[in-house]
Amino acid sequence: MDHDIPDFHTEPFRGSNHAPLDPASEADVIVIGAGPAGLATAASLVQRGHSPLVFDRAQEVASSWRHHYERLHLHTVKSHSALPGMPFPDSAPRYVPRQGVVDYLTAYARQHGIDPELGQNVKAVEPRQEPGAPWQVVLAGGRTVSANHVVVATGANRQPRVPRLPGEDVFQGRLVHSRTYRNAAPFTGQRVLVVGMGNTGAEIALDLVEHGVRAALSVRSPINIVRRDVLGRPTQLSSIMLSKLPTPVGDAIALLLRNLTVGDMRRYGLPFSRMSPLRQLREEGKTPVIDIGTVDRIKNGDIQVYPGIQHLTVGGVRFIDGSEHPFDTVLLATGYDAALGELFPYTRLSLDERGMPTEVSGEGALEGLHFVGFDVRQPGGLLRTIAQQAPVVADRISAAQARTHGGRHG
Repeated sequence: MDHDIPDFHTEPFRGSNHAPLDPASEADVIVIGAGPAGLATAASLVQRGHSPLVFDRAQEVASSWRHHYERLHLHTVKSHSALPGMPFPDSAPRYVPRQGVVDYLTAYARQHGIDPELGQNVKAVEPRQEPGAPWQVVLAGGRTVSANHVVVATGANRQPRVPRLPGEDVFQGRLVHSRTYRNAAPFTGQRVLVVGMGNTGAEIALDLVEHGVRAALSVRSPINIVRRDVLGRPTQLSSIMLSKLPTPVGDAIALLLRNLTVGDMRRYGLPFSRMSPLRQLREEGKTPVIDIGTVDRIKNGDIQVYPGIQHLTVGGVRFIDGSEHPFDTVLLATGYDAALGELFPYTRLSLDERGMPTEVSGEGALEGLHFVGFDVRQPGGLLRTIAQQAPVVADRISAAQARTHGGRHG
């Protein structure tokens, strides 16, 4: 059951949902995105005397969190999930629920005086025309705003990843992406296949069976699973501690803990990665499944696990092992992409194999560009990483502005 956070006023805070009467054509700093990364960076900039212009394509701050599935809670403890300058209230539970995060982010924007221009979709960030010239941020509708510093905080989950499955044209059931899932009610009486067992897929499958829906998982690749808590200690805190040990030692202990606490899942159709959870996070940017009950439901037979999909059929799915089973809905928990190339059609960014920026702040031709909220390889969760990155970026912008303007901020 979700817990509210009573210390916050929860009236919707929508910022400015239209362009101002005299829209600015230039800004000290532009922040793209009014989710946790954008708000944390904007607040850090305000604390240093800047007046960042914040854009978001949604109509509310923290829009993604407002539209996540209802049962979602943070998998990271509140003490390591707060943004700079404002802790979660003492009354909040250890693992804050979705609505609690929304209330927190709304209050955070108010406390720091962040008033984003909402409903403003950034179509492109165009490069400097010459060294020292500003970046041009182009909005839908043709408005262009220039700035020497642009912070991209659109997140790693900007665009749903929707693979095309063989047989989609003959399948007579529903095919949906997990972004549309709110609760189990629309699936009552159905047989649902959840494709993909990341944290979203694992938790949606659990939510479905807890509400009496027949659910199964399709898992194509070896995965890592860790318990959210072991003997009362959050795994997040253990992973942070292990990451500080010599790498081979930390990896070996993480692997041992996984095997001891979760057990061998091969008999249930779940092959484990040979990498430790820490190593897979570090090298591939893949967060382990933080288990809050899905494993036990798999073990007792409530959730069946099938391999990858060969193709859809009229009434269900044929899997790569040759088995075929009926399903009314195929729900794609296949993740998201940062889709930064769409924002930078004329600029060659430094991206890793997952399309994430390799640097927080650009250099050379990318000087003045900053990326907060994309480093998914750090132990302890993305909110913790955002809280660490935002002040660093604000300090770098302050230092650069001081060199350019003799210490004068906008």
